[in-house]
Amino acid sequence: MTDAPAPLRTAILGYGLSGRIFHGAFLRLDPSYEVVLVATSNEERAAQARADHPGARVIADPLEVAQHAADLDLVIVCTPPASHAELTRTALEAGLDVVVDKPFVPTSAEGEALIAQARQLGRRLSVYQNRRYDADFLTLRGLLEQDALGAVHTLESRFETWRPGGGRGWKAGAGPAEGGGVLFDLGSHLVDQALLLMGPVTEVLADIRSIQGGPDDMAHLVLTHAAGGTSLLTMSRLSAIPGPRFLVSGDRGAWRTEGLDPQEASLRQGVQPDAPDFGEEPPSDRGLLSDGSVTVMTPAGTGDYGRYYRELAHALRSGGPLPVDPADSVQVLRIIEAAHATHRTVLGPA
Repeated sequence: MTDAPAPLRTAILGYGLSGRIFHGAFLRLDPSYEVVLVATSNEERAAQARADHPGARVIADPLEVAQHAADLDLVIVCTPPASHAELTRTALEAGLDVVVDKPFVPTSAEGEALIAQARQLGRRLSVYQNRRYDADFLTLRGLLEQDALGAVHTLESRFETWRPGGGRGWKAGAGPAEGGGVLFDLGSHLVDQALLLMGPVTEVLADIRSIQGGPDDMAHLVLTHAAGGTSLLTMSRLSAIPGPRFLVSGDRGAWRTEGLDPQEASLRQGVQPDAPDFGEEPPSDRGLLSDGSVTVMTPAGTGDYGRYYRELAHALRSGGPLPVDPADSVQVLRIIEAAHATHRTVLGPA
């Protein structure tokens, strides 16, 4: 028998919703990690970090992470997107591996520069795309691997919520230049999923709107894929009645599912990832699979955001593939940039 490897000494930079529930909740339960440092200037969040990770040092300035590099192996960047590039450079230059929360950085050029820097320094760099581990998305990938739909010609995918009044905190005022707005926020997930399912994109059409006067809160993208299929992506903060989460059509059948993966809602309610049935879809969210004559319900799926960190630990220790290649997220950013650059032609009266 051999001793278990020492846990990866980890810093979480930013301890808002993302740092606390999307990262900290899973790191706390995974023996491959030990959270030894948290950066937050908010006293209430600092107290929460100490309660969640007893013994962790709490600092106010995330840029000070370099001063603690000798006590660290890994840095998780969970601050607002506009700060991601600087903090990631700081951690890489200090000799640390880095995970950056989506949308990675505000521009594809910054993303490419960070990838090059990590390669030059011999460090590992990944992006936290947790929605690759949603229950419905995992079910859909399984159906496509089984060729249950045949050749897929249309992917419809939606993230629609009802949040009148606009965003909170930094999201209330950050525009596209700072990585803000619904297209960067929710679109980072939808575009990433579409690329994984349908392959590279050759054309982007976009309708991006600000209904409430702040950053964009509604967007529709039409992506043409090199393989021939089309993705229709909708993201909205103002949908009181959401459409289907997925409606995927192929030449042999279609699959439709309602509702959102349950993990985020459970985490927001204080349910921890080790709770029984965590991540399991309710029966009401089971998908419908049809060949045009017979329709059946697919089994309830189970989401697993913790899988990202299990795969990451294996990659960092073995030198194997990362769970999310940062180059994938640069491709997402290029599509978002193209969407924001799309111009409309307004025709006058006939």
